[in-house]
Amino acid sequence: MNNKNTLIGFILIAAILFGWMYFMSPSKEELAKQQHIQDSLRQVRREQMALDSLRLAEQQQAAALAQMADSTAMAEMDSATLAQHKANALTDQFGIFAASAQGEERTWTVESQLHKLTFSSKGGFLKQVELKNYKTYDSLPLISFDTATSKFDLSFLAQNRVINTSNFYFQPYKNGRPYTGGDITVAEGDSLVFAMRLLTQDPTKYIEYVYTIHDDNYMLDFDIRTVGLKDVIANNADYLSLDWAVDLMKQEKSNDRFADESVYYRSLSDNKVEHLDANKDDVETINNKLKWISFKQRFFCNVIVAKDEFLNAKMTVQTHKSGNPRYLKSMSTNISVPYNITAETNTIPMQLYFGPNHFKTLRSYGLGLQDQINLGNFFLIRWINYGVIAVFNWLSSYGWNYGIVILILTILIKTLLFPLAFKSYKSSAITRVLKPEMEAINAKYPKEEDAMKKQQAVMNLQRQAGVSPASGCLPALLQFPILIAIFRFFPASIELRQQPFLWADDLSTYDSILEFPKFLGMDHLSLFTLLMTITTFIYTYVNNKQMDVSSNPQMKPMMWMMYLMPIMFFGIFNNYSAGLSYYYMLVNIITFIQMFVFRKMIDENKVRATIEANKKKPQKKSNFQKRLEEAQKQQAKLQQQRR
Repeated sequence: MNNKNTLIGFILIAAILFGWMYFMSPSKEELAKQQHIQDSLRQVRREQMALDSLRLAEQQQAAALAQMADSTAMAEMDSATLAQHKANALTDQFGIFAASAQGEERTWTVESQLHKLTFSSKGGFLKQVELKNYKTYDSLPLISFDTATSKFDLSFLAQNRVINTSNFYFQPYKNGRPYTGGDITVAEGDSLVFAMRLLTQDPTKYIEYVYTIHDDNYMLDFDIRTVGLKDVIANNADYLSLDWAVDLMKQEKSNDRFADESVYYRSLSDNKVEHLDANKDDVETINNKLKWISFKQRFFCNVIVAKDEFLNAKMTVQTHKSGNPRYLKSMSTNISVPYNITAETNTIPMQLYFGPNHFKTLRSYGLGLQDQINLGNFFLIRWINYGVIAVFNWLSSYGWNYGIVILILTILIKTLLFPLAFKSYKSSAITRVLKPEMEAINAKYPKEEDAMKKQQAVMNLQRQAGVSPASGCLPALLQFPILIAIFRFFPASIELRQQPFLWADDLSTYDSILEFPKFLGMDHLSLFTLLMTITTFIYTYVNNKQMDVSSNPQMKPMMWMMYLMPIMFFGIFNNYSAGLSYYYMLVNIITFIQMFVFRKMIDENKVRATIEANKKKPQKKSNFQKRLEEAQKQQAKLQQQRR
């Protein structure tokens, strides 16, 4: 019996243990999360090991030098021996790359029609990028990023050491040969292959950044090549780590709230273009394969493109205190790029884009880069803007001032919407003609329980007049997407940047005519915004007068709300693009002209005669009216049953 109880006890204990192991074992998601944490910790340990190794080597070198300085042997040691000691210390620290660990920073400028590209021997990457065809809002050269804080670093494990290429000195090569000259200008219609090579103690083993610069292209070809390093780089390293970080500078007089200055990226899994939160500090790790990553601000962007793919990336956008008065925002990314451990020579093909957020230019590369431009998230808004961009570019091709281009664009849009506007105005005219009958219906059915009867009577009257209940609001509703699309189009249009018109010196930003101490969030007065507000007030007044809103007590609160809207719009648009306010001002003026034309086209006496003639004709009930009458009968039965 005791043996039986013991056996049962062991079985129960085993069952509890197996059950505990089953229920407490992590899920696939938890395992993946743990793996990600382990990978992150491993990367941190690698970086920490590199820092510790660097500090230890520096300490050892300093201690050795101090010890030699205090000894008699130091005084007797010749310079060659001392140099050998230093070389040995660098070899211990950097291994085969020790030959490039010391040097003097030099720079070379390669100039094309579009760029001034400054390359640095320290780190081998671009120290500065100037866009020649653009200036800042205060007429300074437009530099893509802060040269003092930018970082580009390729890191990997080699001979049990973490190598960071930003610590080493590269040698320049032009068209495959060592270059000893100065600055270079790319000939018109030509291209140049300029390389920065990280040499080792063995000249057949090196890392090379190869840049192909085209004279008339904002896109540079950029290849990372490793030659002869198969037995140097760790044999389990199937990827290299690429760190790129920049501080973006303020280039515009004002920032647009829809600029979405952030890190953008395109995933290869779904080809979608997404971005980090632009309104706060944000960090995101993407474990899917990526096509490109962009550091975007309102009108310009810096993009790194994989000709094949990036394995994954961690991206960051943040704003911090900076000593640079033009500082705007910091952006960075850590990218895993694929590496073939079995190949003696590896080429990682990429591209770099430093240029404007110009829709046609970005779209020409076929990479979806144009989706960085905020033309609206809803697909209908974006497609409307695609059409607007096509017309805008066509008008711009004639070389007219952009104020004239906006005027013609506004006329074309209002002409396109003319039928809808006419239908809406005609519906309003019929409503004015029917006003006495509508008031009679309201007087006939004042009680709430007669709401169904009142609605049926109104519908009968509208049917006799030949007007649909939706005929007034539907045309206005159909115009609304165009209104929103234009609201997104003008602030995102780099074509308007620094383009003058009348008193405005830059249609892409506010046209200040008066500066004053900050009050209610404003410190200036924009004249185009003021004119837009005034014309909106006039339009609201004329429209309310036509509709005779003041005679309807129920509509008075709505009337005052309509008068408050222009004031609200003034507070919003005062900091926006002058081109946008100018467009809405033109819309108001053209609408006044249309209203005058509509008055001539629509004779309200003829409308009254048509309504009276329709009343005498037999009226066919619509399906909606039949359902309404059926619902009214059902309601009447329910009321009788309650009585």
